[in-house]
Amino acid sequence: MIVHSTSKSINETVNGSHSFTIHGYSLAKGMSPGKYISSDTFTVGGYDWAVYFYPDGKNVEDNSAYVSVFIALASEGTDVRALFELTLMDQSGKEKHKVHSHFDRALESGPYTLKYKGSMWGYKRFYKRTALESSDYLKDDCLSMHCTVGVVRNRIEGPKRYSIPIPPSDMGQSLKYLVDSELGSDILFRVGEESFRAHKLILAARSPVFRAQFFGLVGNTKMDQVTLEDIEPSIFKAMLMFLYSDELPDIPEFSNSTMDSASTVTLQHLLAAADRFGLDRLKQLCESKLCEEVSIDTVATTLSLADQHRCSQLKAVCLKFAAANLGVFMQSEGFKYLEENCQSLVSELLETIALVDEKPGSTSSRKRSSSSINGMDLVAEGAVAAAESINPVARRMRRRL
Repeated sequence: MIVHSTSKSINETVNGSHSFTIHGYSLAKGMSPGKYISSDTFTVGGYDWAVYFYPDGKNVEDNSAYVSVFIALASEGTDVRALFELTLMDQSGKEKHKVHSHFDRALESGPYTLKYKGSMWGYKRFYKRTALESSDYLKDDCLSMHCTVGVVRNRIEGPKRYSIPIPPSDMGQSLKYLVDSELGSDILFRVGEESFRAHKLILAARSPVFRAQFFGLVGNTKMDQVTLEDIEPSIFKAMLMFLYSDELPDIPEFSNSTMDSASTVTLQHLLAAADRFGLDRLKQLCESKLCEEVSIDTVATTLSLADQHRCSQLKAVCLKFAAANLGVFMQSEGFKYLEENCQSLVSELLETIALVDEKPGSTSSRKRSSSSINGMDLVAEGAVAAAESINPVARRMRRRL
């Protein structure tokens, strides 16, 4: 029997940066070679580091002709391997910085090794002093440097020696059990001929309306019964399921009919309830589902609902659907309902039709280059004409078309 195993050695750097600014550069000159100004220490990869700036150079033999800059290991350590970058910042705004970097090139001998505390990497002849003092790197007697240290780390990756399956969250199911079992319930809702028990704290946490009703400034924390008007028991029950589970309930389960449009009607009522009780997530879930279920039979009522409850995306979908199916829609009961009760929506529909017709290549455009016209066009023309007879806005739109 052969047992095969694998592992991986990963070499990577832990990077950190530090900005060091020297104000009063001219006052630092004359310290004598070998003396430096130190930055504050900073930590990268578990080690402390510091920037050393030698205004008269590090070497006596250079006669203060160069400034020297080094990055030093400032804490205890042995054979610390690292990459470095030193940048002298251009202060003219041209961003022509002077950069010495290990990071953007391959090093033949690998990263630099610092043997012990006080070991340094840098440049004895970092910049000629006369050139520095006439350059854009020195401004208002100030120098600014930026350094980056990358400490090399090694780690071994082997196969996982454990496998703990994490079950999915069942919080929703647990909370649904509370409402199904009525365990600990402290509020009774009377809706029509039915009653529902619930928990005030859960409802208050989920709905700003219930929060104000039970715990607001004018709320009654001792309230134990509420009668709700203008909502069907099945719709309230569906909303209650959402409050406890945060999921859109199974809509057919709460529909009072087996007709194809029954689920749409249920969603319409549930959206209205969601808006009434401040349940934005439920409102958007219903809006999304209704966008998928728009039909000739439901588009008018859904459009009116979307307008009333400020569902802009659903409203746009309904207007575009009605415009695309203009001939059939304008002969429907739904269109008659809009004519009688929602004149502003009829105007918006006609504006949508105009926008569709103005698009280049639109098949419904009335500015036709061909003499042919099909039966649907005739139906649509007749329907538009009928709308014009009762709607002055339609007549104005007709002239534009």
